[in-house]
Amino acid sequence: MEITITHGDAMCIAIKGRLDTVTSSELTEAYKKETVVEPLVSLDMKDLEYISSAGLRAILAMKKELVAKGKQLEVCNLNAICLEVFKVTGFINILTVK
Repeated sequence: MEITITHGDAMCIAIKGRLDTVTSSELTEAYKKETVVEPLVSLDMKDLEYISSAGLRAILAMKKELVAKGKQLEVCNLNAICLEVFKVTGFINILTVK
């Protein structure tokens, strides 16, 4: 999995590859190394091939931490497979998906 983080109006985290049991800790570690000064964190998943429950858990933990700091999290550019996972699990209703 590749993670690219950029800062601007929003902190953008682009994820490429698979977000699963093996790689979800990489996302968590990369996120925790950053100082979030922006009001919004955007997870760009256009190059995400697969997401497992471990990946969903990592995203939910990130959202809870951001909300506690008065910040927002959005998920964008989901492909059809990952969007279906979000729908089936109810994450489509928990997260802001664009």
